[in-house]
Amino acid sequence: MEKLINKSESILDVKDLKVSYHTYAGEVQSVRGVSFDVARGEVLAIVGESGCGKSVTARAIMSLILGPQGEIKDGSKILYNGEDILCYDKKRIREFRGGECAMIFQDALTSLNPTMKVGNQIIENLVAHRSMDKKTAREEAIRILESVGIPNAKERIDQYPHQFSGGMRQRVMIAIAVACEPKILIADEPTTALDVTIQAQILELINELKDRLNTAVILITHDFGVVAGMADKIAVMYAGQIIESGEKREIFYNPKHPYTWALLNSVPKLGWKGKQLLDTIKGTPPDLIAPPKGCAFAARCKYCMNICLEEEPKEYSFGDIHKAKCWLYSEELPEEILEEIMEERKNG
Repeated sequence: MEKLINKSESILDVKDLKVSYHTYAGEVQSVRGVSFDVARGEVLAIVGESGCGKSVTARAIMSLILGPQGEIKDGSKILYNGEDILCYDKKRIREFRGGECAMIFQDALTSLNPTMKVGNQIIENLVAHRSMDKKTAREEAIRILESVGIPNAKERIDQYPHQFSGGMRQRVMIAIAVACEPKILIADEPTTALDVTIQAQILELINELKDRLNTAVILITHDFGVVAGMADKIAVMYAGQIIESGEKREIFYNPKHPYTWALLNSVPKLGWKGKQLLDTIKGTPPDLIAPPKGCAFAARCKYCMNICLEEEPKEYSFGDIHKAKCWLYSEELPEEILEEIMEERKNG
């Protein structure tokens, strides 16, 4: 039975998040008004093409948007247990980052410090956030490495990142992230460049940790197979905005936005026989230095109407938490046209 989502349990509530980067070419509006929430023990998957703002959103939650190039705009709110982390001072941010919210970065080889033994990278977290002495922290680090499946942890704790395989490095990254038993775990493409067997092991490990610690997980990915196996809720991002969100079953079985349709159609199906061409999304995402004034997906959408080019779509609700931004659901669009589109998609 699927878990019922109770929004009142939210531990993290992101409201109207806007992040820009100031470059020589102009202001890149990387995240444009993103809002979502996640509860304890829940997995929220954020999906979308590369460059849509997924990782920037995660870095904003971790307070890793650094000026003067990066800027979180006024009016943005990131509420952790009701407190806006954007108002934290440096001391409180250090306590939050790593202690209460941790992140598994995309590429373990570039994220781990190559000049430090992996054990010391875990120990410094334990000393800083759990007030352990170094001897106790070392014993705890060995236990954590064993818990994430590192064999011979007592010997390997004194090795450097380059002495580990890709899958083992990713396990070390997870060990660092969960060392302080965070309330929120952000996994940014945690299985990138890993073979499918190691991918399955890493995802199973994250699930086990989530269940054991009752941690809220934000999973950033473009792999719908990973999403299907782990997520409770899904947020679909495009051009710095969430254009559809809802429970996993709603997004997979009753998607509403043409971009979500296109993403799902691009995934191979088990029932296919013989040669079958994958659907592709023609065109490229818009330039976020000068975002379009209408729907960001309009130029690539086969159902584009005049209003899509002129006005940003409103958000329409299809249940308690299922929402989508698309003019197809406007009250002014004749019902028979929408039915025709849905029939075409069904037979497509």
